[in-house]
Amino acid sequence: MLGLLKKKANTLLGIDISSTTVKLLELSRSGNRYKVEAYAVEPLPPGAVVEKNIVELEGVGQALEKVLARSRTPLKQAAVAVAGSAVITKTIEMDAGLDPDEMEEQIKLEADQYIPYPLDEVAIDFEVQGVSPRNAEREEVLLAACRRENVDIREAALALAGLTAKVVEVEAYAMERACDLVVHQLDGGNDALTIAVIDVGATMMTLNVLSQGRIIYTREQLFGGKQLTDEIQRRYGLSQEEAGLAKKQGGLPDDFESEVLAPFKDAVVQQVSRSLQFFFAGGQYNDVDYILLAGGTASIPGLDQLVQQKIGTTTLVANPFANMTLSNKVDAVALSNDAPALMIACGLAMRSFD
Repeated sequence: MLGLLKKKANTLLGIDISSTTVKLLELSRSGNRYKVEAYAVEPLPPGAVVEKNIVELEGVGQALEKVLARSRTPLKQAAVAVAGSAVITKTIEMDAGLDPDEMEEQIKLEADQYIPYPLDEVAIDFEVQGVSPRNAEREEVLLAACRRENVDIREAALALAGLTAKVVEVEAYAMERACDLVVHQLDGGNDALTIAVIDVGATMMTLNVLSQGRIIYTREQLFGGKQLTDEIQRRYGLSQEEAGLAKKQGGLPDDFESEVLAPFKDAVVQQVSRSLQFFFAGGQYNDVDYILLAGGTASIPGLDQLVQQKIGTTTLVANPFANMTLSNKVDAVALSNDAPALMIACGLAMRSFD
């Protein structure tokens, strides 16, 4: 049984393997205060990860070695995540009072009812949610399962860099945990808020809606910052690497803002609006209290104001580190710039303290 859900662990590195980068974060905690001990971001070779699937193991392993060296962390145990689309979750009912071993045996016996893959190809985990509202002698149990190959390849990539995967989690749960830090920064920061978290990565945009601190809705769609990189590359005759650097560091011609960046920002707003409409179409909600922008694209100057202006909902750029202290080996400016892209890495690093 893997750590797809919550279990106690020693201090772990949070390692987020996305489509274009590997992000590493180490946290410590004293009382209720977190401290960023180390962090680093390393680009991946083009095509090494496609739509959150590792395609080139060696390339990912080498990037992990570099990110580890750059961070100067002594830790060797890590938490990584699989995409929500790779995981099946289902709430089932079981007899109350079973100990974890009995529960595990029963789940193994019954799992083929819920999981459409051969059980020897699947990694399974479970977590008791509480007494069933329908029958006090039964408990609701959250079952999570994903193809073992998704887990194995992440473990193998970490092993190439001398790391051990102690926890393999679902991205949405890592995001949920990191959002808990951000919610406390909001006006009326309490569990009653309904918050839409828009994570715009390189190739994938994920909407997670949180209500009472838990994710109640997730939707992924193909759209991301790579579209902006591709347009810079095409328009200015740059290589993929040059375009990516120019996007972060500037130095592009004067027409970039109006001809390339503005249309891309409009496209982001359009995608955010469309994702929210899909959520509202479910009928239970017709509004959210806040929109949080996460992912590398969230760092584009003025994007939060544009989303707020067009959609009419208070919009902020996620920064889980706002109330944290930093070790002297962490560059505060760089961390602030990378903060929205580090939400999943942060949620994974927080697994150490569950």
